Amino acid sequence: VSEQMLEQVLRELQPLCTAEQHFIEKFFQLSHGAADLQGLEVMGWPLTSSGLLSSSNHQWWQQLEDATTRLMSEIFSCLEAELKGFLELCSGVHPFSCLQVLVTLSDSIFEMWGSSPALPSSFLNTVLGNMLLLAKSSFNKCIGTLCREIEEAKMPSKMKGGILPSVSRFEEFVNFSEEVFRTARRRGELDKAHLRLASSVFSSINSLSSANLKMNTDMVMMENFHHVHCFLCQKKIHCLEGKKREAKQRYSEHMEKYVTKYLGQPLEKLNHFFEGVKARVAQGVKEEEVSFQLAYSKQELRKVIEKYPGKEVKRALETLYRKIHKYLSEEENLLPVVWHAMEQQLMRQYREFEELIQRCYAGSGITMDFTTEDLLSYFNSITLSN
Repeated sequence: VSEQMLEQVLRELQPLCTAEQHFIEKFFQLSHGAADLQGLEVMGWPLTSSGLLSSSNHQWWQQLEDATTRLMSEIFSCLEAELKGFLELCSGVHPFSCLQVLVTLSDSIFEMWGSSPALPSSFLNTVLGNMLLLAKSSFNKCIGTLCREIEEAKMPSKMKGGILPSVSRFEEFVNFSEEVFRTARRRGELDKAHLRLASSVFSSINSLSSANLKMNTDMVMMENFHHVHCFLCQKKIHCLEGKKREAKQRYSEHMEKYVTKYLGQPLEKLNHFFEGVKARVAQGVKEEEVSFQLAYSKQELRKVIEKYPGKEVKRALETLYRKIHKYLSEEENLLPVVWHAMEQQLMRQYREFEELIQRCYAGSGITMDFTTEDLLSYFNSITLSN
């Protein structure tokens, strides 16, 4: 409603001010083609005919415009103040109303310049130009405030995961602003605002890494960067293509960290043992001599392997699946993606263990109690049963 009122006010102002300006220029002979200076003399300007004629066309043009503006300013002395008050009233209707004011005012000025090429510096254009500067200032203040809100947003104390309030706030603004600017002739100001806000959202998500959270930080960051990426894919905003790619990269990074961290649990002691084996080799111990190290002997390896019969591995994976299912938010539906990533990571881990046994414990006949085929069947049965 407020934008319709603003459009109506601007539509009614244009013919009124244009007609008045034409009348002043004609009555006081202030048109750009006037030959005499009577109009300027009426205004009390001490100009002589010879003085004006000896000046450049630019100076003459400027003096005529200044005279017209002076008269118009006296006739419409309260117009700028009244318009300013009206714009403030419109901007107060909704937290983001300044966007609509900016679009309406900018489009009206653009249309006015197109429809009145003979009056590029009309009094009304000057007044509306000043109003546009105020509208841009109000818009920038709104964006600055929103950026601070997003960056300083605190995690709800009872929140266990899911989409952060700062991300939802960003989405709310983008959806609203894209609708407002849908038919706008120019969107440079909005593009700059989108980039500022996207940076603030990324900063807000990154700040979780230093927060004292009860939930898994990588999980929350993974979900939120994934959410931002999907949202930007849907909106297809050109200026945010770089942010969309960055969100995808960050989502992938935190999913890998999340998967790696949790994958240490199903085969934790095996993983720890073989990390030690790799460390000895890296320190210069020959692969065929690793088994002679007391802590990494064949006997110690058999002890560790005995702790992971196939049934126990499957049971550990079932427990892990339930834990992931409990904490991952349903709205993002990342459970299948994360579970598949875990399967791939565990398969790679298993193959690495096999290679290390073959290289460092060659001829020992030592094997793990389960195979890669067993692992695949564990993952498939858990997926199908849930």
